[in-house]
Amino acid sequence: MYIGQVMKDVLKLPRPLSPPVVKLEHRVEFGMPSTHAMAATAIAFTLLLSATERVKFQFELGLVIAVVLSALVSLSRLYTGVHSAMDVICGTLISGLILAVSYPHWDSLDFYQLNSPLSPAITLFLPLILCYKYPELDHYSATRGDTTIILGCGAGCSVGYWLNQRLGMTFEPSGPFPVTLPPMNTTLFTLGFARFCVGVSILVLTRQVMKWIALRLLCLHYGVAVNDCKAQRRKEIEVPLKFSTYTVVGLVNSVAVCRVFMLLGLL
Repeated sequence: MYIGQVMKDVLKLPRPLSPPVVKLEHRVEFGMPSTHAMAATAIAFTLLLSATERVKFQFELGLVIAVVLSALVSLSRLYTGVHSAMDVICGTLISGLILAVSYPHWDSLDFYQLNSPLSPAITLFLPLILCYKYPELDHYSATRGDTTIILGCGAGCSVGYWLNQRLGMTFEPSGPFPVTLPPMNTTLFTLGFARFCVGVSILVLTRQVMKWIALRLLCLHYGVAVNDCKAQRRKEIEVPLKFSTYTVVGLVNSVAVCRVFMLLGLL
């Protein structure tokens, strides 16, 4: 996502005029590449490739689902009139290239992330530095803030997984891998829906509380009003505000939420 967002603001290629459709999104951002297409491709195919070692399923069916999901997201960007076909194609190809290059190293990266004592420092400070080094524009764009949110969530989750490993509570299923998924029934659906509602409630509450605290501390430090929207767009406020808020959200998601599920009997 960082690569895609930075490419947008470096290349500065405009969004398509998109006749004859009605443009449904009006944001001052550039178009190339489509980070929605990048994310959809990366998420779908990363899940497909990593799940084969953990879950028994028909690979061909998983491949079809991954292709369909990534294609639907990509086509939606054309439908809403915010990207050209070239934006979407380039976004998909860039994610495909990153997956192909990184795939042979996933196990090594995973082991380092979970076991190295340097992992928390690297996964916190490197993304934060990248956010501060984000390309400057002559106008305000939401891309820097969006990128900071994504990197903050990723950093918080990474530190949380490392902490779970150290505490010996990784919430791994019992038995050898790959595991067989139980058939879907009313009980499993109800548990899944309950986990969704509880998890989202915890994360929304975490976000609101952390944002409230961080915003007031930063505004106090820089001597600006809390309701000054222009001041909140300044890099020295926007980056630490969003990074700290969503790092805590990621940390709570990976550490606290599953423990709440255990206490409530939802696992």
